[in-house]
Amino acid sequence: MPQQITIAVFSENKAGLLHRVTTSFTRRKINIESLTASQSEVPGIHRYTIVVEITPEDADKLVHALEKQVDIQKAFWYSNDEIIYREIALYKIRAEAMTDGSPALEVVDRHHARILSVEEHFTVIQKTGRREATTQLFEELEPYGILEFVRSGRVAISRPMKELKDYLAELKVASAR
Repeated sequence: MPQQITIAVFSENKAGLLHRVTTSFTRRKINIESLTASQSEVPGIHRYTIVVEITPEDADKLVHALEKQVDIQKAFWYSNDEIIYREIALYKIRAEAMTDGSPALEVVDRHHARILSVEEHFTVIQKTGRREATTQLFEELEPYGILEFVRSGRVAISRPMKELKDYLAELKVASAR
């Protein structure tokens, strides 16, 4: 049965690699729900964090196929209970909705969101959390006039303690044989 899976792909930072990674999903007709790219804890290695809805069996096949590609060092997949994850959302709200004592300010406080910028015509609010929390804040702020909204892809850290550098060391030993 399909479930939300987070795939971590560790690779060298090469032009065109993201396209090759996403093509692996497209060929299998797997829709990417979220994608984030960043540096990893290992110098010279970058990380793609990709969220999809697939079965664990399909996740195994996909990770195996990704690892066959040149420049990909290692790939892992995790269920939601095997990771700690968050997203960040930014909301641009009409300035008049954010006056002292307004119900919109109470909504922001109740959601533990932060006001990042107060401008003449708008205020920018930041909420960090799971998608459900950022969506709930969006729905509660909507009546006050959301001018713009953006949400990042998932960022995630695995709960298992084995570090990427240990996997990379194992790969070097295996390839030397």
